[in-house]
Amino acid sequence: MNTLPSGLYLVSTPIGNARDITLRALDVLKEAEMLIAEDTRTLKRLLTIHAISRPLGDIMSYHDFSKPKRFESIMRSLEAGKSMALVSEAGTPLVSDPGFKLVKGAIEKEINIIPVPGPSAMLAALTISGIEPDRFVYLGFLPQARGARKKVLEEYRFVQATLIVFESPNRLESSLADMQDVLGKERMASICREMTKRFEEVKRGSLGDLKKHFMQEKVKGEMVIVIERDRTGKPEMDITDLLSQALRNKSVKDAVSEISGMFNLPRKEVYSLALKLSANRENK
Repeated sequence: MNTLPSGLYLVSTPIGNARDITLRALDVLKEAEMLIAEDTRTLKRLLTIHAISRPLGDIMSYHDFSKPKRFESIMRSLEAGKSMALVSEAGTPLVSDPGFKLVKGAIEKEINIIPVPGPSAMLAALTISGIEPDRFVYLGFLPQARGARKKVLEEYRFVQATLIVFESPNRLESSLADMQDVLGKERMASICREMTKRFEEVKRGSLGDLKKHFMQEKVKGEMVIVIERDRTGKPEMDITDLLSQALRNKSVKDAVSEISGMFNLPRKEVYSLALKLSANRENK
């Protein structure tokens, strides 16, 4: 008899080693009325490893390209009071993983959403990188096009936080080249691949050294790149430009919060600059 309360469960799964699943996640996989996964084959393998038997009708696929009918079907089931588990391909749901639309839809319909925490490639890489973990920005997968990729890196170049990026092996070399060009070849970084698996590897060094290393060594498997924050300091002119841009579509309060947090600057100083910029704009 199913005793799991109704709602949408967000179930984290192992990023490599199948034993890294939580006991609570196993309970949800056994008891939820319906399991939802981006790739049902991956989910079925995980169920088999942990000796969980589920009828094929209890498992459905859902991804970014699913038809609207699939989304509507899931919403109707949730509204009807079913317990449904959104299971990540690997790691934590929604982190470079589909499902955001489902969560938004559930919130709009006031359906209970229950996190089932567990493995996270991003956090695992951060903790073993040797780079400050106190403040970080997750950028996900960078754009494939070089111009767009460089634009993103420029945007976060001077942010006073550790940067975390996911990357595929076929784009690693070009991405490292762009990181070196935009962020500087001396900036320290860590590249983690195959985490929790047999051939787990972590390479640490400057972006310049890492680029040279991976030009000579071809690797497999997705990886996490952790990059230290800027140490050179952001020119005042650039802060002024960014604050001006923020003021175009944000209130003074929100713009000040964004820029002061981004560059770890005193709010009072940024607020004073924001007032000057606002006054100059009104006088034009």
